[in-house]
Amino acid sequence: MKASSPLAALILGLLLAAGLVGAAWLAGDTLLKVKSMDRTVNVKGLAEQEVSANIAIWPIQFTEVDNDLNSLYRNVESKTAVVVEFLKSLGFQDDEITISLPNIEDRQARGYVDPNVRYRYFAKSTVSVYTNNVDLVRLSRGKLTQLLEKGVTIATDEYQSRIEYLYTGLNDIKPGMIQQATQNAREVAEKFARDSDSRLGKIKTASQGQFIISDRDSNTPYIKNVRVVSTLTYYLTD
Repeated sequence: MKASSPLAALILGLLLAAGLVGAAWLAGDTLLKVKSMDRTVNVKGLAEQEVSANIAIWPIQFTEVDNDLNSLYRNVESKTAVVVEFLKSLGFQDDEITISLPNIEDRQARGYVDPNVRYRYFAKSTVSVYTNNVDLVRLSRGKLTQLLEKGVTIATDEYQSRIEYLYTGLNDIKPGMIQQATQNAREVAEKFARDSDSRLGKIKTASQGQFIISDRDSNTPYIKNVRVVSTLTYYLTD
């Protein structure tokens, strides 16, 4: 029993040493893998597409003045009927036309009467068109002079009377644009990997930016530019 003790101790020592070496090797290999996983590249991919507006909102504003409130109301109703008939003659339907309540101002209610103001009451009324017939709105815009010939005083406020064009088909083009943005981001990442003598690994994180719809330019507001940016982070491997 005593004779075998040194041999047993030697074997135990060798086993412990081998275990320590193995543990060190595993730890080192794990560390290398962790460090390898730390290597990433962050890229952005852009997708843009031009689309035509599919909704048009056309407000037609006109004004009336009078010193008698009842007379003012009658004139507003009469001119409103003229505007509605004008729109129907262009091809717009009843369900596309909305009549808003007139905004009436009593100028004497200010507490100070301007001697240069001839009429006490001032009314601004709006008849709006909400339609998906965008081309008809564009063609009709230049015919407003027909209302002037019929005694309708068109308001000249460029902001409140401007036509608004909308695009509501975003859900139809979203999948294709996201795919394009992701592909563009991957192409950038692959080029970076080649330039750095690496290989592109799996995606670590991915985020999709907000879709932005804007006018292509000020002269063609009925043509929209849709834009989205996707951000992706890829792992790099040797």
